[in-house]
Amino acid sequence: MGYDIERFVGYVNEGLLCSICRDVLEDPLQAPCEHAFCTACIHGWLVHHSNCPEDRQMIDVSLLRPLYRYMKNDLNRLQLHCKNRENGCEMVCSLESIDRHERECEYSQIPCSNAGCTAQVERRNLDGHLAVCEFRSRECPNGCGYTILSAEDTQHNCVAELRTELELLRSEMICRVEEAKHEMESRLDSQRRHMVQKESILQNEIEELKSQMSRLMSDVRSLMAAERQHRQELEQAELEKREL
Repeated sequence: MGYDIERFVGYVNEGLLCSICRDVLEDPLQAPCEHAFCTACIHGWLVHHSNCPEDRQMIDVSLLRPLYRYMKNDLNRLQLHCKNRENGCEMVCSLESIDRHERECEYSQIPCSNAGCTAQVERRNLDGHLAVCEFRSRECPNGCGYTILSAEDTQHNCVAELRTELELLRSEMICRVEEAKHEMESRLDSQRRHMVQKESILQNEIEELKSQMSRLMSDVRSLMAAERQHRQELEQAELEKREL
C-alpha cells in the first residue's frame, strides 16, 4: 500500500500515484508500459493476474523495473505530514526523509521495555511510564542484592531468595568441580598413555642398542682372534727364517 495522499502538502502529480491503490507510490516499480505501482500492490496483483491493471498489457514480475530517476526525484521531494500528526506532531518533511523522522518521532507509539509489560506509550512519555510501570525492576532495598519487580515487593523474602541463590551457587560449584575432575582425569589418562608409548619406544631402542653392542663385541673378538693368529704366523715365519 502507498502513502495516504491526504498526508501530503500541495499538489501531487497523477504520475506519482499507484495505479492500484491510488495512493502516493511507496517503494515503486514500473512496468514496460510505464505505469507505476507500489511494490506490494503489484506483487499482490500479479498473484491472480498476468496483465497491467491500467491498460491490460501482459506483464511479468521479471519485467518490472525501478522508477525513472526523474520521477523518483520528484517523488522524494514531495512534502508530507508525519503519521503521528493526530497525536500532536507538527513535522512536515520530504518523503525521502519521512521514514527517518518517524523512527525517531517523539509522538510515535513504542512498547514498554520492561519484560512482561504490554503497554504502548509515546516515546516522549516513556521515561514517565517506566518510573511507575508495575513491571519495573529494582534491587531489594534490604541489601540482599536480588532484583525484584514492584508487583512482587510484598512477596519478596530475602532469606528465601538468598537460600535459593546459595543452592544454585552450590549446584554450579559442584558441576564445575566435577567438570574439572573429569578434565584432569582425561589429561592424566592421556599423559599415562603417552608415557607408556614413550616407554615402549625407549625399550625397543635399548634392545636395539644391546643387539648392536653384542654384534660389536663379536666383531672385536673375531678381530682379536685374527690378530693372535697373525702374530703366531709371524713368529713361526721368524723361527723358520732363523733356522734357514
